[in-house]
Amino acid sequence: MYYFWTVKLIRFVVIFFILATIISGYFYPGGNIHDPSQVGYSVTHNFLSDLGGYKSHSGKSNILSALLFNTSMIMFVLVGVSFLFAPRLFKENNLNYFLSILGSVFFFLGTIFFAGVGLTPYDLYLDMHIFFAINAFRFLIPASILYFIVLLKSSVNNKYAFTIMLLFFFIFLYVVYQIVSASPLESLEKMVEQAILQKIIAFINVVSIFILSFAFAEQLRKLDLD
Repeated sequence: MYYFWTVKLIRFVVIFFILATIISGYFYPGGNIHDPSQVGYSVTHNFLSDLGGYKSHSGKSNILSALLFNTSMIMFVLVGVSFLFAPRLFKENNLNYFLSILGSVFFFLGTIFFAGVGLTPYDLYLDMHIFFAINAFRFLIPASILYFIVLLKSSVNNKYAFTIMLLFFFIFLYVVYQIVSASPLESLEKMVEQAILQKIIAFINVVSIFILSFAFAEQLRKLDLD
């Protein structure tokens, strides 16, 4: 049971998200917030959230891409549930157990907000969509700090602790950037800048979570849990 929740499910959701994003981008009809005539999806000129709209910025139906992308975002709740199982892996130390519980709660809240992005397509619920998109990463800041301590104090390889520290570092910088950056509606240059940075931080986030599943797997082997 523990291997399924803390290893298999995490890896499945991450891989599904990456594949769903690639396929959604392939079928995206076109357009961005500054140019509705753009053909197809552009890595530099479209946000990931553009894939989740029921209509593209070109005005064409985007149902297939929206269903795939939004489903992949909603599925991150399952990753949050996986983290609720993780504290059991660090129960040999009372402090680590307590910190892992707190870290898992923050991870769970963050994944609820990621799911909220998928449940509120930007072209139907813009204000709520922006609220979920902006705040989702902020829950990962305390989560990553807490799990950095947990992994560093645990018996697993320290490389996993430094992976989560890198996640914290980049997410912290991204959250600061979100606060000080101007709206992407102001200029094409600002839109391109934010679209690229969003994809970089999203990639770092899912890869870091994927790598964490190996830390959990290592701990499971030592505890002889399945």
